Amino acid sequence: MPSKFPLKSASLIALAGLAALATSTASAQNFPITNAQKATANQVAQAGVPLSELSPTAPDSYTVKRGDTLWAISGVFLKTPWRWPELWGMNLNDIRNPHLIYPGQVLYLDKTGGRARLTTRGPGSDNTVKVTPRVRSESLSANAIPTVNMSVIESFLSEPLIVDEATFAKAPRIVATQENRVLLSRGDRAYARARSADAPDAAPLALVNGKTGSYRVFRNAVPLRDPTTNDIIAYEAQYVGKVSVVGSETTSETTGADGKKTTEIIPASLDVVSAKEEMQVGDRLLPEPEREFTNFVPRAPQSAQSGQVVSVYGNAVRFAAQNQVVAINRGREHGLERGHVLAVLRESSVLTDTTDSGRPQVRLPGERNGLIMVFRTFDKISYAIVLDIQDGVQVGHRFVNP
Repeated sequence: MPSKFPLKSASLIALAGLAALATSTASAQNFPITNAQKATANQVAQAGVPLSELSPTAPDSYTVKRGDTLWAISGVFLKTPWRWPELWGMNLNDIRNPHLIYPGQVLYLDKTGGRARLTTRGPGSDNTVKVTPRVRSESLSANAIPTVNMSVIESFLSEPLIVDEATFAKAPRIVATQENRVLLSRGDRAYARARSADAPDAAPLALVNGKTGSYRVFRNAVPLRDPTTNDIIAYEAQYVGKVSVVGSETTSETTGADGKKTTEIIPASLDVVSAKEEMQVGDRLLPEPEREFTNFVPRAPQSAQSGQVVSVYGNAVRFAAQNQVVAINRGREHGLERGHVLAVLRESSVLTDTTDSGRPQVRLPGERNGLIMVFRTFDKISYAIVLDIQDGVQVGHRFVNP
Protein backbone atom coordinates (compact mmCIF):
# COMPACT_ATOMS: atom_id res chain seq x y z
CA MET A 1 0.00 0.00 0.00
CA PRO A 2 1.31 3.47 -0.79
CA SER A 3 2.42 5.43 2.26
CA LYS A 4 1.99 9.15 2.72
CA PHE A 5 5.07 10.93 4.01
CA PRO A 6 5.69 14.72 4.31
CA LEU A 7 8.88 14.63 2.26
CA LYS A 8 10.29 17.73 0.63
CA SER A 9 11.39 17.61 -2.98
CA ALA A 10 14.99 17.92 -1.86
CA SER A 11 14.64 14.65 0.05
CA LEU A 12 13.23 12.93 -2.99
CA ILE A 13 16.13 14.14 -5.06
CA ALA A 14 18.52 12.87 -2.40
CA LEU A 15 16.84 9.45 -2.39
CA ALA A 16 17.06 9.25 -6.16
CA GLY A 17 20.69 10.26 -5.99
CA LEU A 18 21.47 7.59 -3.39
CA ALA A 19 19.81 4.93 -5.53
CA ALA A 20 21.89 6.01 -8.47
CA LEU A 21 25.11 6.16 -6.49
CA ALA A 22 24.54 2.63 -5.23
CA THR A 23 25.26 1.35 -8.73
CA SER A 24 27.49 4.05 -10.17
CA THR A 25 29.88 5.05 -7.37
CA ALA A 26 32.83 3.40 -9.08
CA SER A 27 32.37 5.45 -12.22
CA ALA A 28 31.24 8.70 -10.59
CA GLN A 29 33.61 11.65 -10.77
CA ASN A 30 34.62 13.63 -7.69
CA PHE A 31 34.21 17.27 -8.66
CA PRO A 32 36.03 19.68 -6.33
CA ILE A 33 34.11 22.58 -4.80
CA THR A 34 36.18 25.38 -3.31
CA ASN A 35 35.62 26.95 0.09
CA ALA A 36 35.05 30.31 -1.62
CA GLN A 37 32.28 28.81 -3.75
CA LYS A 38 30.66 27.30 -0.66
CA ALA A 39 30.84 30.60 1.22
CA THR A 40 29.30 32.53 -1.67
CA ALA A 41 26.58 29.93 -2.15
CA ASN A 42 25.69 29.89 1.54
CA GLN A 43 25.48 33.69 1.63
CA VAL A 44 23.23 33.85 -1.42
CA ALA A 45 21.13 30.91 -0.24
CA GLN A 46 20.27 32.82 2.93
CA ALA A 47 19.55 36.21 1.36
CA GLY A 48 18.82 35.48 -2.30
CA VAL A 49 19.93 37.66 -5.21
CA PRO A 50 18.83 41.28 -5.77
CA LEU A 51 16.16 41.52 -8.45
CA SER A 52 18.46 43.93 -10.32
CA GLU A 53 20.86 41.03 -10.91
CA LEU A 54 18.25 39.00 -12.77
CA SER A 55 18.16 38.85 -16.53
CA PRO A 56 15.37 41.07 -17.94
CA THR A 57 13.95 37.98 -19.62
CA ALA A 58 14.26 35.64 -16.63
CA PRO A 59 11.26 33.25 -16.74
CA ASP A 60 9.09 32.25 -13.78
CA SER A 61 10.07 28.63 -14.39
CA TYR A 62 12.45 26.69 -16.56
CA THR A 63 12.55 23.00 -17.42
CA VAL A 64 16.04 21.63 -17.91
CA LYS A 65 16.39 20.06 -21.35
CA ARG A 66 18.81 17.56 -22.77
CA GLY A 67 21.57 19.52 -24.47
CA ASP A 68 21.43 22.38 -21.93
CA THR A 69 24.60 23.57 -20.22
CA LEU A 70 25.06 25.15 -16.81
CA TRP A 71 26.47 28.23 -18.54
CA ALA A 72 23.32 28.58 -20.63
CA ILE A 73 20.98 28.08 -17.65
CA SER A 74 22.94 30.67 -15.66
CA GLY A 75 22.37 33.08 -18.55
CA VAL A 76 18.63 32.38 -18.48
CA PHE A 77 18.26 33.72 -14.95
CA LEU A 78 21.24 36.02 -14.38
CA LYS A 79 22.79 38.90 -16.30
CA THR A 80 26.26 37.47 -15.70
CA PRO A 81 26.47 33.73 -16.46
CA TRP A 82 29.90 33.33 -14.86
CA ARG A 83 28.37 34.08 -11.47
CA TRP A 84 27.57 30.41 -11.11
CA PRO A 85 27.93 30.32 -7.30
CA GLU A 86 24.95 32.69 -7.05
CA LEU A 87 22.83 30.38 -9.16
CA TRP A 88 24.02 27.43 -7.11
CA GLY A 89 23.25 29.33 -3.91
CA MET A 90 19.75 30.04 -5.14
CA ASN A 91 19.33 26.27 -5.50
CA LEU A 92 21.33 25.24 -2.44
CA ASN A 93 18.35 23.97 -0.45
CA ASP A 94 17.23 21.71 -3.30
CA ILE A 95 20.34 20.91 -5.31
CA ARG A 96 23.17 19.81 -3.05
CA ASN A 97 25.65 19.10 -5.83
CA PRO A 98 25.90 21.95 -8.37
CA HIS A 99 27.42 19.61 -10.94
CA LEU A 100 24.42 17.30 -10.97
CA ILE A 101 21.41 18.91 -12.63
CA TYR A 102 19.42 16.70 -14.94
CA PRO A 103 17.04 17.01 -17.90
CA GLY A 104 13.44 17.14 -16.70
CA GLN A 105 14.12 19.08 -13.51
CA VAL A 106 12.00 22.24 -13.23
CA LEU A 107 13.48 25.38 -11.67
CA TYR A 108 11.01 27.95 -10.26
CA LEU A 109 11.91 31.61 -9.74
CA ASP A 110 10.75 33.06 -6.40
CA LYS A 111 10.80 36.90 -6.19
CA THR A 112 9.20 37.40 -2.78
CA GLY A 113 10.67 39.97 -0.41
CA GLY A 114 12.46 41.87 -3.16
CA ARG A 115 15.03 39.08 -3.54
CA ALA A 116 15.29 36.30 -6.09
CA ARG A 117 15.71 32.63 -5.32
CA LEU A 118 15.40 29.43 -7.31
CA THR A 119 13.67 26.30 -6.08
CA THR A 120 12.56 22.98 -7.48
CA ARG A 121 9.27 23.29 -5.59
CA GLY A 122 6.46 24.93 -7.51
CA PRO A 123 4.26 27.74 -6.13
CA GLY A 124 1.46 26.52 -3.88
CA SER A 125 3.13 23.19 -3.25
CA ASP A 126 2.38 21.73 0.18
CA ASN A 127 5.58 19.63 -0.03
CA THR A 128 3.54 16.48 0.70
CA VAL A 129 3.81 13.66 -1.77
CA LYS A 130 2.80 10.03 -1.97
CA VAL A 131 5.60 7.56 -2.42
CA THR A 132 5.62 3.84 -2.90
CA PRO A 133 8.68 1.99 -1.53
CA ARG A 134 10.58 0.53 -4.46
CA VAL A 135 14.12 0.23 -5.79
CA ARG A 136 15.07 1.81 -9.08
CA SER A 137 18.73 2.21 -10.02
CA GLU A 138 19.96 4.38 -12.83
CA SER A 139 23.33 5.92 -13.65
CA LEU A 140 22.70 9.66 -13.36
CA SER A 141 26.31 10.76 -13.76
CA ALA A 142 26.13 10.22 -17.51
CA ASN A 143 22.90 12.24 -17.78
CA ALA A 144 23.90 15.33 -15.80
CA ILE A 145 24.14 18.39 -18.01
CA PRO A 146 27.68 19.76 -18.56
CA THR A 147 28.93 23.24 -17.73
CA VAL A 148 29.71 24.12 -21.35
CA ASN A 149 29.47 22.23 -24.63
CA MET A 150 32.08 19.58 -23.89
CA SER A 151 32.38 18.46 -27.52
CA VAL A 152 34.04 21.81 -28.24
CA ILE A 153 36.97 21.31 -25.86
CA GLU A 154 37.10 17.52 -25.47
CA SER A 155 40.13 17.15 -27.73
CA PHE A 156 41.91 20.11 -26.13
CA LEU A 157 41.79 18.39 -22.74
CA SER A 158 44.31 15.89 -24.05
CA GLU A 159 46.00 17.31 -27.14
CA PRO A 160 47.94 20.47 -26.23
CA LEU A 161 51.02 19.78 -24.15
CA ILE A 162 53.14 22.36 -22.39
CA VAL A 163 56.71 21.19 -21.70
CA ASP A 164 60.12 22.64 -21.09
CA GLU A 165 62.68 22.36 -23.85
CA ALA A 166 64.90 19.86 -22.01
CA THR A 167 62.01 17.45 -21.32
CA PHE A 168 60.91 17.49 -24.94
CA ALA A 169 64.47 17.06 -26.27
CA LYS A 170 65.06 13.97 -24.10
CA ALA A 171 61.67 12.34 -24.72
CA PRO A 172 61.64 8.95 -26.55
CA ARG A 173 61.50 9.36 -30.33
CA ILE A 174 60.49 7.39 -33.38
CA VAL A 175 63.70 6.20 -35.06
CA ALA A 176 62.47 3.99 -37.90
CA THR A 177 59.39 2.82 -39.77
CA GLN A 178 58.39 -0.49 -41.29
CA GLU A 179 59.46 -0.77 -44.92
CA ASN A 180 61.12 2.67 -44.62
CA ARG A 181 57.82 4.49 -44.92
CA VAL A 182 58.12 8.26 -44.73
CA LEU A 183 54.73 8.85 -43.08
CA LEU A 184 52.73 6.70 -40.65
CA SER A 185 49.00 6.41 -40.07
CA ARG A 186 46.67 4.25 -38.00
CA GLY A 187 47.59 0.57 -38.04
CA ASP A 188 51.21 1.09 -39.12
CA ARG A 189 54.23 -0.25 -37.23
CA ALA A 190 57.02 2.04 -36.00
CA TYR A 191 60.15 1.69 -33.87
CA ALA A 192 61.31 3.99 -31.10
CA ARG A 193 64.09 4.49 -28.58
CA ALA A 194 64.28 6.27 -25.24
CA ARG A 195 68.06 6.10 -24.79
CA SER A 196 70.49 8.26 -26.73
CA ALA A 197 73.86 9.95 -26.39
CA ASP A 198 72.07 12.85 -24.66
CA ALA A 199 70.11 10.54 -22.36
CA PRO A 200 72.22 7.39 -21.81
CA ASP A 201 70.53 6.59 -18.49
CA ALA A 202 66.94 6.98 -19.69
CA ALA A 203 64.58 4.13 -18.87
CA PRO A 204 64.01 2.06 -22.02
CA LEU A 205 60.57 1.81 -23.60
CA ALA A 206 59.17 -1.49 -22.41
CA LEU A 207 56.06 -3.51 -21.77
CA VAL A 208 54.76 -3.14 -18.21
CA ASN A 209 54.03 -6.49 -16.61
CA GLY A 210 53.68 -7.91 -20.07
CA LYS A 211 51.07 -5.31 -21.04
CA THR A 212 51.26 -2.59 -23.66
CA GLY A 213 51.80 1.03 -22.65
CA SER A 214 50.13 4.04 -24.27
CA TYR A 215 52.00 7.12 -25.43
CA ARG A 216 51.06 10.35 -27.13
CA VAL A 217 53.09 11.46 -30.10
CA PHE A 218 54.16 15.09 -30.48
CA ARG A 219 56.17 17.20 -32.87
CA ASN A 220 57.74 20.65 -33.01
CA ALA A 221 57.92 22.12 -29.52
CA VAL A 222 57.00 25.68 -30.48
CA PRO A 223 58.10 28.42 -28.07
CA LEU A 224 55.30 30.56 -26.63
CA ARG A 225 56.50 34.10 -25.96
CA ASP A 226 55.09 36.76 -23.69
CA PRO A 227 53.71 39.47 -26.02
CA THR A 228 55.13 42.24 -23.81
CA THR A 229 58.56 40.96 -22.77
CA ASN A 230 59.12 38.55 -25.68
CA ASP A 231 60.49 36.06 -23.14
CA ILE A 232 59.82 32.36 -23.75
CA ILE A 233 57.39 31.26 -21.04
CA ALA A 234 56.67 27.72 -22.27
CA TYR A 235 56.88 25.31 -25.20
CA GLU A 236 53.75 23.97 -26.88
CA ALA A 237 54.15 20.58 -28.51
CA GLN A 238 52.00 19.72 -31.54
CA TYR A 239 49.86 16.62 -30.96
CA VAL A 240 49.86 14.16 -33.86
CA GLY A 241 48.45 10.91 -32.45
CA LYS A 242 48.74 7.94 -30.10
CA VAL A 243 50.79 4.73 -30.15
CA SER A 244 51.03 1.63 -27.99
CA VAL A 245 54.27 -0.17 -27.11
CA VAL A 246 54.02 -3.81 -28.24
CA GLY A 247 57.70 -4.75 -27.97
CA SER A 248 60.36 -3.63 -25.49
CA GLU A 249 63.53 -1.67 -26.21
CA THR A 250 66.49 -3.96 -25.51
CA THR A 251 70.07 -4.79 -26.54
CA SER A 252 71.57 -8.01 -27.82
CA GLU A 253 75.14 -9.33 -27.65
CA THR A 254 76.43 -10.83 -30.93
CA THR A 255 79.75 -12.36 -31.92
CA GLY A 256 81.23 -11.49 -35.30
CA ALA A 257 83.26 -13.67 -37.64
CA ASP A 258 86.41 -12.28 -36.07
CA GLY A 259 85.26 -13.42 -32.65
CA LYS A 260 84.64 -9.93 -31.33
CA LYS A 261 81.47 -9.25 -29.39
CA THR A 262 79.28 -6.30 -30.27
CA THR A 263 76.12 -4.88 -28.77
CA GLU A 264 73.17 -4.44 -31.06
CA ILE A 265 70.41 -1.95 -30.23
CA ILE A 266 66.87 -3.26 -30.64
CA PRO A 267 64.30 -0.44 -30.58
CA ALA A 268 60.84 -0.79 -29.09
CA SER A 269 58.04 -1.78 -31.45
CA LEU A 270 55.04 0.55 -31.67
CA ASP A 271 51.58 0.27 -33.20
CA VAL A 272 49.92 3.48 -34.31
CA VAL A 273 46.55 3.55 -32.51
CA SER A 274 45.26 6.89 -33.83
CA ALA A 275 46.67 9.67 -35.94
CA LYS A 276 45.48 13.27 -36.12
CA GLU A 277 48.30 13.87 -38.58
CA GLU A 278 50.69 11.43 -40.22
CA MET A 279 53.65 10.57 -37.99
CA GLN A 280 57.29 10.50 -39.03
CA VAL A 281 60.79 9.68 -37.82
CA GLY A 282 61.86 12.17 -35.17
CA ASP A 283 58.43 12.63 -33.57
CA ARG A 284 58.56 12.45 -29.76
CA LEU A 285 56.67 10.21 -27.31
CA LEU A 286 55.32 11.19 -23.90
CA PRO A 287 53.32 8.94 -21.53
CA GLU A 288 49.54 9.06 -21.59
CA PRO A 289 48.57 11.22 -18.58
CA GLU A 290 45.74 10.50 -16.19
CA ARG A 291 42.33 11.61 -17.35
CA GLU A 292 41.21 14.91 -15.83
CA PHE A 293 37.56 15.46 -14.88
CA THR A 294 35.60 17.23 -17.61
CA ASN A 295 33.23 19.49 -15.73
CA PHE A 296 33.75 23.09 -14.70
CA VAL A 297 32.10 25.67 -12.49
CA PRO A 298 32.20 29.07 -14.29
CA ARG A 299 33.19 31.77 -11.81
CA ALA A 300 35.20 34.96 -11.54
CA PRO A 301 38.75 34.62 -10.09
CA GLN A 302 39.06 35.59 -6.43
CA SER A 303 42.32 37.46 -7.08
CA ALA A 304 42.96 40.27 -9.57
CA GLN A 305 44.02 38.90 -12.96
CA SER A 306 45.57 40.68 -15.91
CA GLY A 307 47.49 39.25 -18.84
CA GLN A 308 47.58 38.67 -22.56
CA VAL A 309 46.74 36.07 -25.19
CA VAL A 310 49.97 34.40 -26.35
CA SER A 311 48.62 32.14 -29.10
CA VAL A 312 45.51 31.02 -30.95
CA TYR A 313 45.40 27.22 -31.09
CA GLY A 314 45.39 25.73 -34.57
CA ASN A 315 47.59 25.83 -37.63
CA ALA A 316 47.59 29.15 -39.50
CA VAL A 317 44.79 30.56 -37.32
CA ARG A 318 45.19 34.26 -36.48
CA PHE A 319 41.83 35.22 -34.97
CA ALA A 320 39.86 33.16 -32.46
CA ALA A 321 36.07 33.22 -32.71
CA GLN A 322 33.45 31.74 -30.36
CA ASN A 323 34.22 28.16 -29.22
CA GLN A 324 37.87 28.38 -30.30
CA VAL A 325 40.81 27.98 -27.94
CA VAL A 326 43.54 30.44 -26.95
CA ALA A 327 46.60 30.21 -24.71
CA ILE A 328 47.14 32.96 -22.13
CA ASN A 329 50.24 33.98 -20.18
CA ARG A 330 48.87 33.19 -16.73
CA GLY A 331 48.65 29.80 -15.01
CA ARG A 332 48.60 28.00 -11.69
CA GLU A 333 51.45 30.14 -10.33
CA HIS A 334 49.23 33.21 -10.82
CA GLY A 335 46.18 31.71 -9.09
CA LEU A 336 44.23 30.68 -12.19
CA GLU A 337 42.02 27.60 -11.91
CA ARG A 338 39.82 25.63 -14.28
CA GLY A 339 36.48 27.38 -14.59
CA HIS A 340 37.78 30.91 -14.08
CA VAL A 341 36.09 33.34 -16.46
CA LEU A 342 38.00 36.36 -17.81
CA ALA A 343 36.99 39.38 -19.86
CA VAL A 344 38.88 40.00 -23.11
CA LEU A 345 39.54 43.63 -24.06
CA ARG A 346 39.80 45.19 -27.48
CA GLU A 347 43.28 46.38 -28.33
CA SER A 348 43.82 50.05 -27.60
CA SER A 349 44.45 52.09 -30.75
CA VAL A 350 45.65 55.57 -31.69
CA LEU A 351 44.06 57.68 -34.41
CA THR A 352 43.87 61.27 -35.62
CA ASP A 353 40.97 63.47 -34.55
CA THR A 354 39.91 64.87 -37.94
CA THR A 355 37.26 67.06 -36.32
CA ASP A 356 39.97 69.14 -34.63
CA SER A 357 41.91 71.59 -36.82
CA GLY A 358 45.01 70.78 -34.77
CA ARG A 359 44.76 67.13 -35.81
CA PRO A 360 45.73 65.74 -32.37
CA GLN A 361 46.32 62.05 -31.78
CA VAL A 362 43.76 60.36 -29.54
CA ARG A 363 43.91 56.89 -28.03
CA LEU A 364 40.78 54.78 -27.98
CA PRO A 365 40.46 52.74 -24.75
CA GLY A 366 40.64 48.96 -24.75
CA GLU A 367 37.01 48.10 -24.15
CA ARG A 368 35.45 44.76 -23.29
CA ASN A 369 35.21 42.44 -26.27
CA GLY A 370 33.96 39.14 -24.82
CA LEU A 371 34.53 36.33 -22.30
CA ILE A 372 36.86 33.35 -22.12
CA MET A 373 36.87 30.44 -19.63
CA VAL A 374 40.01 28.66 -18.47
CA PHE A 375 39.72 24.88 -18.84
CA ARG A 376 43.31 23.64 -18.56
CA THR A 377 46.15 25.11 -16.52
CA PHE A 378 49.92 24.70 -16.39
CA ASP A 379 52.45 26.52 -14.20
CA LYS A 380 52.83 29.67 -16.29
CA ILE A 381 50.26 29.27 -19.04
CA SER A 382 46.63 28.21 -19.46
CA TYR A 383 44.21 27.26 -22.22
CA ALA A 384 40.84 28.99 -22.39
CA ILE A 385 37.74 28.62 -24.56
CA VAL A 386 36.12 31.70 -26.10
CA LEU A 387 32.59 31.74 -24.65
CA ASP A 388 31.30 34.79 -26.47
CA ILE A 389 33.02 37.49 -28.51
CA GLN A 390 32.15 40.55 -30.56
CA ASP A 391 35.35 40.84 -32.59
CA GLY A 392 37.97 38.12 -33.04
CA VAL A 393 40.59 37.49 -30.34
CA GLN A 394 44.23 37.63 -31.41
CA VAL A 395 47.70 37.40 -29.90
CA GLY A 396 48.41 40.39 -27.67
CA HIS A 397 44.83 41.07 -26.65
CA ARG A 398 44.57 41.73 -22.92
CA PHE A 399 42.28 40.09 -20.40
CA VAL A 400 41.15 41.12 -16.91
CA ASN A 401 38.64 40.01 -14.30
CA PRO A 402 35.08 39.96 -15.66
